[in-house]
Amino acid sequence: MAATASSFGTTWCLRRAAQAFAISHSHILRNNVKLSLQRNFCSHLLSVSTSLASGVSQTVQALKGEVDLLLKGVGERSVTKEVKHILEMARRASLKREILHTDFLTPPVLKESMQVLEKLADVKAIAQGGYPQAERCRISVGHPEELTSDPDIISALSITGNFQFEPCSHGDFLGSILGTGIVREKLGDIILQGEQGAQIIVVPELVEFLMSTLVKVRNVPVSCTKIPLISLDYEPPRTKSFKTIEASLRVDALASAGFKVSRSKLVDMISNGDVRINWIPVTTKGTTLKSGDIVSISGKGRLKIGEINSTKKGKFAVELIRYL
Repeated sequence: MAATASSFGTTWCLRRAAQAFAISHSHILRNNVKLSLQRNFCSHLLSVSTSLASGVSQTVQALKGEVDLLLKGVGERSVTKEVKHILEMARRASLKREILHTDFLTPPVLKESMQVLEKLADVKAIAQGGYPQAERCRISVGHPEELTSDPDIISALSITGNFQFEPCSHGDFLGSILGTGIVREKLGDIILQGEQGAQIIVVPELVEFLMSTLVKVRNVPVSCTKIPLISLDYEPPRTKSFKTIEASLRVDALASAGFKVSRSKLVDMISNGDVRINWIPVTTKGTTLKSGDIVSISGKGRLKIGEINSTKKGKFAVELIRYL
């Protein structure tokens, strides 16, 4: 009996001591549990974050790879840069379900951009220049469900004056318009109207500005009036075609024949930055031309390269189309 009582007393004392210890150290146990949970939670978050970061990185790399693939074949570096910017704008517009617009684009950028955008299933693109034959156009991009009609992003102005005794060229109008302080990207085509003046395409937000600030083209006083796009008076440009036999297809050879200037003078024009191929400045006289290329020289107009055939003597018979 004594041994049993002693064992019972010992067991009771140990139980009480354990309870007392648990009560006195409960906050430590709770903290340890919390710390363990926090560690597990943080570890889980870190794992999730790493997974997400990896996913984002893979997505970015995939998009970059897709962009690089889409841009493959766009030759000129400056054109590629602009097309890439438009492609990124289109992606952003589609994801956010909004409609975005470019400024007026040069023909090569316009052509390459539309070809790339047509490959995207979730992007719709609309090009507008004011009339069907427009060279400089703006592109609107957005998700197909959002871009359902042509946005109102083009306006037209008529510039009138007495040009009977002082005819003004495309360059004269362009210079006077840019002289008001606007940039070229905000201006579309300039349609010459002979003695009556010209019609121009601009972004809508500059209509009032030009109507109040453009008062002279060269020495001719002018007035600007807003007109509807349907009133644009456009006629296909007059051209003159002829053929030349050349030993090479270099720009200095074909352009000197097309513009009737000496090759040495043309080389000087290239050095001065006055010669462009497809609206892009050419920097070397040895640049090779192909059918469809447009060569323009400041103050002299434009020349299109037509059909090219080889002769029996190993030379090239080239059709040149001069814009009058």
